[in-house]
Amino acid sequence: MYEHQAIIEEANKQFEAILRESKQAVYLYLDDTHKVCNEKFASMLGYKSAAEWANVQEPFTEAFVEKRSQHALVSAYQEAMESKTGSCVDIDWKKKKSGPVATRVILVPISVRQELLALHFISET
Repeated sequence: MYEHQAIIEEANKQFEAILRESKQAVYLYLDDTHKVCNEKFASMLGYKSAAEWANVQEPFTEAFVEKRSQHALVSAYQEAMESKTGSCVDIDWKKKKSGPVATRVILVPISVRQELLALHFISET
């Protein structure tokens, strides 16, 4: 797991400007434990900070994705990892304390230290 922590830290540094400056909500996903997002995405889901969001240790889809959207996000992620292709998918996210947030997600695979991650850009619909 140390290696995964090093990879997500490096990805966070490598994509710092995008995470900080994008007008969209953005997150990087390696696995359920190793993920980072920008403040826009954390706020969209009702978290006080990107760090609070990143510290959630529940399985990703259960913690953040409405049940009706879980298959779509997992399928897009799997396709990105297997085929190295990007996609655009409509996803309903779970807010921390209230109802869903309807979004369009652009998901693209990236590589850091030869490990594949998914970079997500999210816009409310």
